[in-house]
Amino acid sequence: MDYPNTVTKIHQFVDAGIVPGVSYAIIDRDGLQTNVFGQQELLPERLPLHSGELYDLASLTKVIGTTNLILRLLASGKISLDDSLTKYFPQWQSPQVTIRHLLTHTSDIVGYIPNRNQLPKSELMPALLVLKSGSDIGKVIHYQDYNFIFLGWIASRVMGEPVQQLISEFVLRPLELNQATFTPDQVNNVVPTELIPSKGLIRGTVHDPKARILGPDCGSAGLFAPLSDLIHFSKWLLGDVKYPNFLPADWVDQLFVDQTPGHMKNRSFGWILRHYNGHPYILHTGYTGTLIVVDRYSHKALVFLSTRVHPDPSNQLFLPYRSQLIRTFVKENEIAYQ
Repeated sequence: MDYPNTVTKIHQFVDAGIVPGVSYAIIDRDGLQTNVFGQQELLPERLPLHSGELYDLASLTKVIGTTNLILRLLASGKISLDDSLTKYFPQWQSPQVTIRHLLTHTSDIVGYIPNRNQLPKSELMPALLVLKSGSDIGKVIHYQDYNFIFLGWIASRVMGEPVQQLISEFVLRPLELNQATFTPDQVNNVVPTELIPSKGLIRGTVHDPKARILGPDCGSAGLFAPLSDLIHFSKWLLGDVKYPNFLPADWVDQLFVDQTPGHMKNRSFGWILRHYNGHPYILHTGYTGTLIVVDRYSHKALVFLSTRVHPDPSNQLFLPYRSQLIRTFVKENEIAYQ
């Protein structure tokens, strides 16, 4: 099936100079539509974008990696949604924060860490555990990397390995995301992100400063992958490829259901939850310019990979364009399935 309006919106990102290049895929019942166009790098030199290159997925790490790792621990009974963060880290001073709060970004973590992005790992980890929950816990969505950093630490405490190693072993390999990695070994095959005057071009190293500091102990960012792996992942969510030993079907179903304590209807486990014409769909974005939208009702998905932070992150037009793209895709061809 054709998606002319969606494809036009995607091309506008490059035509208007909002991002250097785009790799995208549209998946539905009729098959797969993909394209790669534009540049991977504008500065310090101009290089074309090629298929098969890895992107810094940024916060897509949360839903591809950490969410599925936590769901596997929940499904196996190793942890519970009602477990307090204090159960695993007694030094945490807000015992009311549960795994459900962390998964749905309803923990309302407050506090300030001076020079957070310059601290060494040995100081950042204990500083994070000194933060507290605010009065709006369970009442509002406050999207924070801290939630998924803590979830990663819980998984590590239970399983005895750093979260990124656990994701590689218990998520990436079972789902056959064969090129996804936290440590790209061919840096020249990675699309660069920001050009920082004092550091040069970031290529093959995670863009997020907290993830750079925490390294293998970070569950909020750090994953690199090509378009092909995200296509495969989206097909798994749609049910086109099946891994019955990975997660029971009813746990996958829960990704499309409101999971917030206050029933706010806009967050499932990890994912943003939205509705169109009375049915749910899920999506997630990454700071670097990445996006996945999955609509099981219409049986379609969109994978959009770009580098909105290249050559620098002062990109005010990207967010409204991205919102228009999401709305256009969700609406297009919807009538065919009603």
